[in-house]
Amino acid sequence: MDLYEHQARELFAEHGILVPQAEVTASAKEAREIARRLGGKVVVKAQVKTGGRGKAGGVKLAADPAAAELTARQILGMDIKGHTVRTVMLAQPVDIESEFYVSYVLDRAAGTFLAIASAEGGMEIEEIAATRPEAVARVPIDPAKGVTTAKAAQIAEAAGLPSQTVDVLVRLWEVLTREDAVLVEVNPLVRTGQGQILALDGKVTLDDNARFRQARWGAADVAHDDPLEAEAAAKGLNYVKLDGEVGIIGNGAGLVMSTLDVVAGCGARPANFLDIGGGASAETMADGLNVILSDPAVKSVFVNVFGGITACDAVADGIVRALDSVELTRPLVVRLDGNNAERGRAILDTCAHPLIQQATTMDGAARRAADLATATA
Repeated sequence: MDLYEHQARELFAEHGILVPQAEVTASAKEAREIARRLGGKVVVKAQVKTGGRGKAGGVKLAADPAAAELTARQILGMDIKGHTVRTVMLAQPVDIESEFYVSYVLDRAAGTFLAIASAEGGMEIEEIAATRPEAVARVPIDPAKGVTTAKAAQIAEAAGLPSQTVDVLVRLWEVLTREDAVLVEVNPLVRTGQGQILALDGKVTLDDNARFRQARWGAADVAHDDPLEAEAAAKGLNYVKLDGEVGIIGNGAGLVMSTLDVVAGCGARPANFLDIGGGASAETMADGLNVILSDPAVKSVFVNVFGGITACDAVADGIVRALDSVELTRPLVVRLDGNNAERGRAILDTCAHPLIQQATTMDGAARRAADLATATA
């Protein structure tokens, strides 16, 4: 569960990390009053659970309370990467001398945590990481030992951060471990002209498995999740939006994860994770295809099913029947294997839809889906 920036800042403050004074509102009129309480000049920031707010115009400086109201009115209702801005945070501006980037993230592949830090924080951190990876330090953390003062000093030295950040690094680790988080990020962490270290922006992702211990944040804020994820959740689908061009449908989380890896190995990027589980009814398939085809980034779709309890002919029948309610506008590559696979392939052959192709192997189907996505990009 992702938290909003103002919620992340709340956690930081609870753990002794300095943050500028700020308030949140859904009203442009109230924004004027908040700005007056904060001293007049404020930074107005869209509160959405996605990045890129600054480049999208969702973060602006207002010189006085009247300007704060006007700016809040401009930002409220904005669409930022599919997220509608319903609240804004107004914060006191800070005299910034230097900007840094720090984060702790769960490294599932390595079975540990990773500290990622750089002496060059701000909006361009992703470009810096891509073009000058040497400017970003990556330090593994043993979960059993955590981040002690000595470990924090090691992270700061590796990233070229000032010694004043060591205490913040220790406290950020406390946020991660005590609040059941799998990601804690501060960008930027700044040093002011007066030498203070402040967290100007924060991102915190809590472990969904610990939701029962984090009741104060309430239920998942579906209205502010990715719109496609919200639509899929409403239909009972296990769907996660990714930044790629090949839509993925499979039965079983393990198979879907493997499919993502194979597609990536073929030079394409998966557009989503969608596990239809043990059921592949026409309704389930139609819902899944509807969600995936609603993503404009998708250039091809790969259905990868190993028939077990759910037989392949039932899956094929579900695909054909789904076409009655779904307009197939992009190529669909289907790989069926296992229980009743031959019967399932025959059903799709009989359908003879011009955009449906079949492959008998997972690698072959992934390669074909990747090629089709690349060709239509």
